[in-house]
Amino acid sequence: MIAALTGFTQRPVTANGISINAVTGGAGPPILLLHGWPETWWEWHKVMPLLAERFSVVAIDLRGAGFSDCPQGGYDKATMARDAHATMVALGHEQYAVCGHDIGGMVALAQAALHRDAVTHLAVLDVPLPGWSQWQATVARLWHFGFHMNRDLPERLIQGREYDYIAAFMAERFYDHSRFDPGDVAVYARAMALPGRLRGGLEWYRALAADHAAALTYKQRPLAIPVLGLGGDARFGAQMVPMLEEFAETVSGGAIAQCSHYVADERPDAVAAALIEFVARG
Repeated sequence: MIAALTGFTQRPVTANGISINAVTGGAGPPILLLHGWPETWWEWHKVMPLLAERFSVVAIDLRGAGFSDCPQGGYDKATMARDAHATMVALGHEQYAVCGHDIGGMVALAQAALHRDAVTHLAVLDVPLPGWSQWQATVARLWHFGFHMNRDLPERLIQGREYDYIAAFMAERFYDHSRFDPGDVAVYARAMALPGRLRGGLEWYRALAADHAAALTYKQRPLAIPVLGLGGDARFGAQMVPMLEEFAETVSGGAIAQCSHYVADERPDAVAAALIEFVARG
């Protein structure tokens, strides 16, 4: 079964030389939603109907995930940002807000830095960012970064066990386990089991050294647009604003109470309300 959301349309869009799966709905100023690992656009399914009351919402599967293409290369976040920007242009949105969570937050930062005439607002949710002064020290404490960066070994250990790995991985990063839905895990596991998608998602991590070098150059020209940083108070919430202040002139946000890493799953109402208020503020 393909995950579908009432009121939204799912279709392939040719962007940056590949096919990107885009899910669209709503009306108003455009906002692009970029998911993290090990999720797909479905990460946002609780947030999208709330945003669609005010915005033209676009959620995509990143290169290497879901029903988007998974080519052999191009998993540096600058290339993935070009995918996302080209998708928005193909959909008729020359200017837009972008919100990314986890790896999607890394892509969103690159997108704002590389497409300054297009991105009007940037929101980054619960992720350490390449280029941050604490990047290397933080990554050294996160076991899965080193594991996922290994060549071939993660594929051999995870393939055929996608549901088990994703369920354990995500449960470790939930604050309120009453919000943990095994049905969502099944959506992500089915997507990861598609040919090439496990490798594609792991390539996001294998490109992080290049991403760090690129992000250091972004800091040389701080972003002038409004920037929002949010995270769970049990994860990166306290770090989001000071981290983003290294990249941008005007940053707001902070921690979402009683929440861990998967903020859109655990606290969709809070995430949607924060995004609506942030974009409306101008």
